[in-house]
Amino acid sequence: MSCFYKINILIIILLTLQIRFPIKDLIYLKFVKNTTTLINDVSDTALWVAYYRAKESRKPNALFKDPLAELVMGERGRQIAEDMKNNSRFSEWTVIMRTVIIDNFIVQMIAEGIDTVLNLGAGLDTRPYRMQLPSSLKWIEADYPNIIDQKNKVLQSHRPCCHLVREKVDLANDVERTHFLNKIASESKNILVLTEGVVVYLSEKQTSALAADLRKSPSFKYWIVEYISPHVYPHLQTKGRKAKMQNAPFRFFPKDWLAFFKSNGFEPKETRYFGEEGVKFGRSMPLPRIALLFRFLAPKATFERTKKMSGFILLKRSD
Repeated sequence: MSCFYKINILIIILLTLQIRFPIKDLIYLKFVKNTTTLINDVSDTALWVAYYRAKESRKPNALFKDPLAELVMGERGRQIAEDMKNNSRFSEWTVIMRTVIIDNFIVQMIAEGIDTVLNLGAGLDTRPYRMQLPSSLKWIEADYPNIIDQKNKVLQSHRPCCHLVREKVDLANDVERTHFLNKIASESKNILVLTEGVVVYLSEKQTSALAADLRKSPSFKYWIVEYISPHVYPHLQTKGRKAKMQNAPFRFFPKDWLAFFKSNGFEPKETRYFGEEGVKFGRSMPLPRIALLFRFLAPKATFERTKKMSGFILLKRSD
């Protein structure tokens, strides 16, 4: 095997899997002994996300302003982000990119006539406060009782831009979820469903059940959901990451992401990839130092593929 061929194989591995750590961090993750984590459950990841949104909002060239993120994250959000610092560069970048993408999808779909946004697993999202939304828009947030109680308490003195409703729902409970979605469907005609950072924590069976519930009513027109290429799965399943996310593990690893949703009655209306959006907004994908070294030797097609490894999809009903 020629030296040039070996180099190209290395480049493909580094870029395709999006491994972003310096060598010392790779060694740390492989042999890490400290498996303690400040993330006690999926709800805690909302604090982590809010921290990155608050950090972005303080930048002079911020891609969005989320003045309430600092308030909702509290000190615990900062502590979790510090504890997860070995995942911080790429995690922070994906949070910023997904926020921008989803914001743009929402604006686009409001222009196309949706009358309700249903944010399932809303976490500490503050879009109803920070975005310029029509006052006539109905925005429904559904999440665990502890998250809803926390948001109601912290944001009680702030006024949303649209008609905001919060509902306490355990989306993993089939009976509770089905009853809730049936109620929402009976009250609105053109609903955009948002699951930001939700599906990845569900099993394929649970995601199929959610899709089936949404398919029951034609009121659920569109669905915003993550996209992750199977090439990224190994990065999400490293020993170090599993240790830190042991109480909120990623569970959704379909063989073919798009085919999975198509088989469940939804197909892409539009897909926006983190890598491409990052270039557009001057926030290119953070790469490990060794990948930067070989980047200029990589075939252009190889590097272009890395831009489409993850993102968000605006799904529509297949009928």
